[in-house]
Amino acid sequence: MRLLPHRLHRFVEKGQLTVISAEGKRYVFGSGEGGPVVTVRMHDKKLEHELFFNPELVAAEAYMDGRLTFEDGAGAFELLNLFSVNRKGLGAHPVQQALRKAWRSVRRFQQANPVVKAKENVSSHYDHPAAFYRLWLDETMAYSCAYFREPDEPLVDAQRNKFRHIAAKLKLSPGMRVAEIGSGWGGMAIYMAKECGAHVTAINVSPEQLAESRRIAEEAGVADKIDFKEIDYRHLQGKFDRVVSIGMMEHVGVNHFDEYFTTVRNLLADGGYAMIHAIGRMSPPGTTGPFIRKYIFPGGYVPALSEVFASTERTGLWVDDCEILRLHYYWTIRAWRRNFMAKRAEADAMMGERFGRMWEFYLAAVELGFLDGSNMVFQLLLSQKRDDVPVIRDFIVDEERSLLAREMR
Repeated sequence: MRLLPHRLHRFVEKGQLTVISAEGKRYVFGSGEGGPVVTVRMHDKKLEHELFFNPELVAAEAYMDGRLTFEDGAGAFELLNLFSVNRKGLGAHPVQQALRKAWRSVRRFQQANPVVKAKENVSSHYDHPAAFYRLWLDETMAYSCAYFREPDEPLVDAQRNKFRHIAAKLKLSPGMRVAEIGSGWGGMAIYMAKECGAHVTAINVSPEQLAESRRIAEEAGVADKIDFKEIDYRHLQGKFDRVVSIGMMEHVGVNHFDEYFTTVRNLLADGGYAMIHAIGRMSPPGTTGPFIRKYIFPGGYVPALSEVFASTERTGLWVDDCEILRLHYYWTIRAWRRNFMAKRAEADAMMGERFGRMWEFYLAAVELGFLDGSNMVFQLLLSQKRDDVPVIRDFIVDEERSLLAREMR
């Protein structure tokens, strides 16, 4: 090996990485202190060259294809953990800086989500069988950041906390008309209908999720209170007392932020307001990593708050409240990854081994992004008028306690 050692000697400052080349030679980088110790084996002579020029994408693809394997019981999480604790060294390398500059120059093209393309992008991730997601999600089928009272709280309880927390912010009362943009498997819509008496229009562009949502709503006895529609958010019409959007803005793309917030504003009835829950970054605007962009969330982008607030300013919306959830998604994805790995044999049998390795890499990468990287989750309350949302935040705690008491009854 000639190229890769140059990069790895500069990169591995914490922990240790041992690379066994295709010829069987061992190369050791790092002292082993302050980080994980990982051994990988390369099965292809071309892999060294490819890893040097684009490690973020090639490492994932090589693992998916069996060209890169792990020794001594390690896996994708251990390798990505090593990358995570050494991320500054990786980002400082001239080749990596050139790559990121190139990605930023084309990010608007990468995040273009016109109506037809947006549906294709969503379908590529969410239209896997519901049975696959049921293997490793909790019984609520919630596929977004939970709200933990304690780090080790059961995931199902934390997801119900999230439903309650959001419903409290919406200050719902029976008969209110609610639009949910991006309804997932229907958990939030069902909670709002069942616990709050709201009438919900829940939209999604994933047929698989909609079919499962209708089935779950029927079982919960609230199918008559929820109208699940297969429609792009830009095509939804009507006026609603509340608009809620959970985990949807990440799929919008930077080109379409104004379109998204204008739609939210136009859907609000007089005196109504919206609640937006989405992944963000505490760092300046950036790009979506190549592996996530290519295989997991094509067209997706996690915005900087500066980009979000610039768009709410342009679209004339009041930001009445902003809450930042910092470690909650780390705890959520940690639970998902552990669940997935426990059911790995079933997942591989259902989806194929290559898919299983891809999903393992994805869950490990995003978990560590919320632990060591710049990712977090933000929740915004938005309105057209400055006093549409109660001006003192105490109402959120009061509503949450009331909802919890109602659930217990």
